[in-house]
Amino acid sequence: MDVHDKQTRSYNMSRIKGKKTKPEELVAKYLFAHGFRYRLNVKKLPGTPDIVLKKYNTVIFVNGCFWHMHGCKYFVWPKDNAEFWRKKLLANKARDEREYAELRALGWNIVIIWECQLRHGNAEKALENLIVSLRNING
Repeated sequence: MDVHDKQTRSYNMSRIKGKKTKPEELVAKYLFAHGFRYRLNVKKLPGTPDIVLKKYNTVIFVNGCFWHMHGCKYFVWPKDNAEFWRKKLLANKARDEREYAELRALGWNIVIIWECQLRHGNAEKALENLIVSLRNING
């Protein structure tokens, strides 16, 4: 059972953004501070990646654990309207896989950063690992 009434839940869900989220901004600012230059939300690429580093031929997706069905403690199947959410979330997952395959076919490296990696003091370690990965890609 949901802890909120229908009106409160509807309001909360309407406030969820698709772009310029706090996790995305955290990653972008960290990259910029470490000398990386990028483009945000490039619509010409499959999946409209959150961050595109052309020099590194790399795209970064900053994924929410719920919306993209991450296997962490932050993903829990909703009990209310379960069938709707099952279809919605499985379609999100399938769409992600299609878009990742299209990007790979175009020669892009893909990095996925999960929302849970940026929570509770873990952000610094996750972002340091991202920088190391990008530097390894560029050689």
